[in-house]
Amino acid sequence: MLWPKAVRDRVKTGGDRELVQSYPYRSACPSTVWADLIAGATEDLFFAGFTSYFLWTQVSALPETLRRKAESGCRVRFLLGDPDGPVARQREEIEDVALKVSTRINMTLEQLAKIGEVQGLEARFSAPADAVNHVSLSVFRFDDDALVTPHLARLVGHDSPLMHLRRHGDVGMFSRFAEHAEELWSGGVPIRRIASSAPR
Repeated sequence: MLWPKAVRDRVKTGGDRELVQSYPYRSACPSTVWADLIAGATEDLFFAGFTSYFLWTQVSALPETLRRKAESGCRVRFLLGDPDGPVARQREEIEDVALKVSTRINMTLEQLAKIGEVQGLEARFSAPADAVNHVSLSVFRFDDDALVTPHLARLVGHDSPLMHLRRHGDVGMFSRFAEHAEELWSGGVPIRRIASSAPR
């Protein structure tokens, strides 16, 4: 109340202070943001996108980076949609694009298989009962930062908006989305075919 209006207009207070940046399209977020957040994380990398396929083209040398992160003690997790599940098929009909949801998920599975088994690297499918909640919201966590995409109507992920959040306390926007992703993870189904198809 004591701050002049000009200062209040420039300094974030209250709930919006966790919002670092917003983008009307996920594709408008520079690839350097993704790369820098991944590089800076030391404890928790959590990719809870339904497909997460774009990461492999967005971030250079991502497999090597993820392997290095996991080997250095950072927990690396992927929560994906089941490419053979009914929600994936339904979403394919809704989007009606050539690069189908199941194909995009399988691209991520293929990249994870190439990394192989690494302690600290985990992958799960969201449970069938949670898949509809998963497909509508992607949460990507990098320690105390998160990139969040709510998926709009018939649009694919790169055409949906994105918010960059940074944790300030335990009851803000960051925590709400992080808790959502953790709940989906807790009910997830381990992906066994990654280990079985990993290169020897």
